[in-house]
Amino acid sequence: MGTFELVTAADVQLMQGLAQRVTAIRPELVNSDASFGELAWIWGKGHASDGASWPRRLWFAGGELVAWSWAALPHRVRRSDGSEKDVTDAYLAYQVHPGHAGLVDEVIDWYDGTAADIERTVMPSAADEFALKRWAAHGYETDPASLGDAGSWTQLNERDLTDVDQPVLPDGFRFRTADEAGPEAAVQAHLDAWAPSTYTAESYQGVRQTATYRGDLHILVEAPDGTMASSTIMWLDEANKTAEFEPVGTHPGYRRLGLGRAMLLHGMHLARAAGATHMTVACLGALGHPKARGLFYSVGFRELSRDAPLIKTKTAG
Repeated sequence: MGTFELVTAADVQLMQGLAQRVTAIRPELVNSDASFGELAWIWGKGHASDGASWPRRLWFAGGELVAWSWAALPHRVRRSDGSEKDVTDAYLAYQVHPGHAGLVDEVIDWYDGTAADIERTVMPSAADEFALKRWAAHGYETDPASLGDAGSWTQLNERDLTDVDQPVLPDGFRFRTADEAGPEAAVQAHLDAWAPSTYTAESYQGVRQTATYRGDLHILVEAPDGTMASSTIMWLDEANKTAEFEPVGTHPGYRRLGLGRAMLLHGMHLARAAGATHMTVACLGALGHPKARGLFYSVGFRELSRDAPLIKTKTAG
């Protein structure tokens, strides 16, 4: 597939800067995989294992990043249960500043050139009418797999932090931070919530090394037996005074106890104390995935934006 520039840690910081600038003026146009926190999370946990399959291109104007493309090309995924899966299609994460919307055609051309002869998917914001027209003009159509209750598209939710309920944990449970609990506990909490997972100790080390990770904003709920039953990381965008939960998960053996709700409320209090006035969190948006959405709605979040999943098959040119 040729030689390409691969995504670096410095690139991710530039991408986060663009996310901040778009958030400040048109937050509904920030693609779900191009948000301030999501960029750090995806890069941190995956670059050591998958980075060789992550080509990118950057566009600048006046010394500022105004658009970027980050392709995930075919690769093999190894999970915590020992299973392996070959990813055979391509996926694009990207962002274009609304003041430079015309660059989306260059983004599409780069993607088609980079992932030629591979099935290609992308998820622009459903609110980005100009981009959707340009993707359609290049032969991209609504992904059939996204239709119906089993669709895997993402919905971004938001709320302000002016009035946050106090968290209530069951007896014997307590809040911890990753700084307090340590790396081993933080990794195990994620594996327990998301098994089978590609997450490893090396993944967490990558997350910790991202410029915007804070261990005091990485929250866990410890059960009476010492199990880390729930966990979430908050990513603080100081420029916009907003914070983002990503990821959020609970051990299957400790669900339906109110731990997730209490953890989110506790996290929002910590985010407010750190200077945030606004909070976001993403979830699967299709009707067949109600659990996370119901949890987030129960603590005051409401939909801000959603994905428009698109696909271009091998034979579409």
